[in-house]
Amino acid sequence: MKKLLSVNYSDFAFNLSIFLLRAASGLMLFLYHGLPKLENFNARKDSFSDPLHIGHTNSLLLAVFAEVFCALLVVAGLFSRLASLVLVIFFIVIIFVVSKNQPLEEREKPLLFLLAFFTILLCGPGKWSIDKLIGK
Repeated sequence: MKKLLSVNYSDFAFNLSIFLLRAASGLMLFLYHGLPKLENFNARKDSFSDPLHIGHTNSLLLAVFAEVFCALLVVAGLFSRLASLVLVIFFIVIIFVVSKNQPLEEREKPLLFLLAFFTILLCGPGKWSIDKLIGK
């Protein structure tokens, strides 16, 4: 009981938590959002949302870059903070530009992803990452 009320944590618990956060949020983003966009790129390139007014195809390219490549970098723990920064900016655009007029319930998923990647941005990838192995 004493441990449940403690504010202390072990290095193992921190590294396990960060690893699970990286793996879960990155894989969920990749599998359920990024991969379908990549697979259906040609079908979606002319009708994809264009919140930054850079063209439908360019907007889709940026979304695929963030949701596929940056998500996989986060999972691997390679350039984790840089990839997380891209994803934080990506989700800020989704929350405050793309779905600005939607109720909070509709923005719940992007908010959770934003919090997950912002946490990784602040805390880093942890010891169980390629970044740690190569000494970044």
